[in-house]
Amino acid sequence: MANNIKKLKSKVQTIDQSKIKEAFRLMGTAKTMAEIYEENAKVTSKYVHATSRGHEAIQIAMGMQLKPQDWVSPYYRDDSILLSIGMRPYDVMLQVFAKKDDPFSGGRTYYSHPSLKEEDKPKIIHQSSATGMQAIPTTGVAMGIQYKEKVGIAEDFKGDNPVVVCSLGDASCTEGEVSEAFQMAALKQFPIIYLVQDNEWDISANAAEIRAQDITHYAKGFNGLEVRTIDGTDFEACYNTIAEVISIIRKERRPFLIHAKVPLLGHHTSGVRKEWYRDDLEEAALKDPYPKLRKLVEDAFGIAEVINIEASVRTVVEEEFKQAMNAEDPSPDSLTDHYFAPTPITEEKGERSPVGKKPTVMVDSALFAMTEILSKHKEALLYGQDVGGRLGGVFREAATLAQKFGDERVYNTPIQEAFIIGSTVGMSAVGLKPIVEVQFADYIWPGLNQLFTEVSRSYYLSNGKWPVSAIIRVPIGAYGSGGPYHSSSVESVVTNIRGIKVAYPSTGADLKGLLKSAFYDPNPVVIFEHKGLYWSKIKGTEGAITVEPDEDYVIPFGKARTVIEAMPEKVQASESMVIITYGRGVYWSAEAAEAFPGRVEIIDLRTLSPIDETAIFDAVKKHNRAMLVTEESIEATFTLALAGKIQKNCFEYLDAPVEIIGSVDTPAIPLNSILEAALLTNADKVRVGIERTLNY
Repeated sequence: MANNIKKLKSKVQTIDQSKIKEAFRLMGTAKTMAEIYEENAKVTSKYVHATSRGHEAIQIAMGMQLKPQDWVSPYYRDDSILLSIGMRPYDVMLQVFAKKDDPFSGGRTYYSHPSLKEEDKPKIIHQSSATGMQAIPTTGVAMGIQYKEKVGIAEDFKGDNPVVVCSLGDASCTEGEVSEAFQMAALKQFPIIYLVQDNEWDISANAAEIRAQDITHYAKGFNGLEVRTIDGTDFEACYNTIAEVISIIRKERRPFLIHAKVPLLGHHTSGVRKEWYRDDLEEAALKDPYPKLRKLVEDAFGIAEVINIEASVRTVVEEEFKQAMNAEDPSPDSLTDHYFAPTPITEEKGERSPVGKKPTVMVDSALFAMTEILSKHKEALLYGQDVGGRLGGVFREAATLAQKFGDERVYNTPIQEAFIIGSTVGMSAVGLKPIVEVQFADYIWPGLNQLFTEVSRSYYLSNGKWPVSAIIRVPIGAYGSGGPYHSSSVESVVTNIRGIKVAYPSTGADLKGLLKSAFYDPNPVVIFEHKGLYWSKIKGTEGAITVEPDEDYVIPFGKARTVIEAMPEKVQASESMVIITYGRGVYWSAEAAEAFPGRVEIIDLRTLSPIDETAIFDAVKKHNRAMLVTEESIEATFTLALAGKIQKNCFEYLDAPVEIIGSVDTPAIPLNSILEAALLTNADKVRVGIERTLNY
């Protein structure tokens, strides 16, 4: 009977008997794994984990129907999805014990936090623990697939076009970032399924406490997002609904939400046990999908076959559990592997100041760089608030780009910084190079969750599978009485996020060279662009106007520039010092240095992560006196940390304390121009600092 492929009657359509049998084997595997974890809780609970008990039917129905060209983002309760796309129990259980050969992260992250890049399976970008955060990066995958199809660079799947699946728990859908993902998918009609598994719990709070409505009703507010609501414990209904939805998306390329109602039969996690707080366990047990599917298989194949499958599954899981438990741990030597992906830009190349070209303002140097990138690379695109054709950026930094390259490649987004930043994860994964803009540094805060949780950690936690190759452009700094919400300096926060590179150029030539370098770098790059330097309208900032470098000009990250050199005789006489600065600080320092001819060397860092430690330490040892200049305030900042680094590494060479000149420490930058001027760093303050340092 096992080889006789019959058809089982379904409420909607027939399902091959073999698929029902395979689903039962998978469900039995997931259930047995959960049981073995519980039986061996003393060893399995060393690292926190959650299982799919109660959710298996909907997960298996989804996983069985995905193809290698598809993408799926399972969340931390989705081990049944992993099994149903072809992962062995051993593969999955390696992550329970954080083992070296864990195929997802090499022991770096929790159970059922997958990332996968295998030819014969659906692809999985890095998955984090932060609930709902996968919605934006995964929607970015769908956005990237749509873009490639529209501009003619997508692979031809003969009509079997890729589908993207984002799995979510219902409780996570109260997160604002989930709404940002829904909004973009509905607005742009991306080929994505949001699979929402609703067990009516978050941890200890139930549905009555945490939501005004379930996701079926909530999703009605997103016009263009079609919803299916199903019993997530009924495998036949799940399979048929998913089959219908996938078939539509492969052809019509539009988004769906599938709302599956399921019981939570396991613990929230191994560390938060259900018996501590739940009073619905008996009711939940009545909704277990396992007996339902077991009955279908028994009716089709007989009880003997059911018993054989269960025994076989138990044997396999027990054996592979032992193998996983005894597998090799990762070596401490691998701790810093996959910090950054290798970049091809390791030295300054190209012509910085071509003969015959006229100097141009900094904003135009960036515009020329973008024009060259978009002309040469169809995988490059630019999006953000107001960068589209009508305005071309509030600082005109994207002027004419939409007209030249089309609305598919240069376009506006809604006001949602989290989506702008987080979508780059998915766009990069499908082979694109997203260049995005956060309109003002003051508004990067809503995007920091994505920048920290998803963008910066993807390469490291995926064990080198998914670097995020993206450029995030951020106009920054005080300019023209911008006031408390358009003037902030935020580099100290951003440089504290490991796994991203940070540039802060002070000239048009450096901005163009660093933009080009960032484009060819496979890692995420934040480029701060000072608004006061864009046009050099502020007296003293004319040095930001430079001859536009040629098309091949690139600057490696971590390479500083010497702006002014001290006279050798002043150095020899111990009458010199070095100023280390960046951004607008270069111009305050240059103006102040005029009062001390030949005695001041100025180093422009150009990039803040990584920094050019060699140039910094060599200059300090050469002059024995150092000062740091920043537009930020001093307390708890990047510059204060740099001063500590200099003192630690150059202490025996210093003839004076490391001086820092920065802005007055206040919660915000006032709007009034008199107050703003009193707060900000300026040349007079720098001049006083130089005198104090030289005379120490």
